Amino acid sequence: MNNFHYRSWITASSAVTALFCGSLSAQGLGQLKDIAGSSGLGNAASSLGSLSSIAAGSPGNAAGIITFCMKNNYLGGEGAASIKDKLLGKTANNGEESAETNPDYISGTKGIVCCGKGPSVDLSMSTLKSSVVKKACQKLLEQGKSML
Repeated sequence: MNNFHYRSWITASSAVTALFCGSLSAQGLGQLKDIAGSSGLGNAASSLGSLSSIAAGSPGNAAGIITFCMKNNYLGGEGAASIKDKLLGKTANNGEESAETNPDYISGTKGIVCCGKGPSVDLSMSTLKSSVVKKACQKLLEQGKSML
């Protein structure tokens, strides 16, 4: 794939993600301050706020985030997998589309916490340290448990 087509694909993917979950903003990054601490996030650290408001807006998004976190080794074990599976089951029982077509789940698998009342947060950003993302994953796993 040449560079022009690759950039076009990235732009289109970003636009689709923005349609489903809104765009990442400094306010969204603000939700990660508590987990960032003094982890050296550089310029992003100055705009971070409170972690307490970071939340997946649906069981599908929570399941997707857990999938993302497991795939990237931020979460592991049968406990996380079990919660993810139960959340996916709850999504199906609520009459929502399957995980493969659920936009909240798809966004979550890309690391995008979205679809709630607040702005979206992209955990896959290269400026976030892995310790910050790991803590966010743990918090979102706990939130997923409370959705069951």
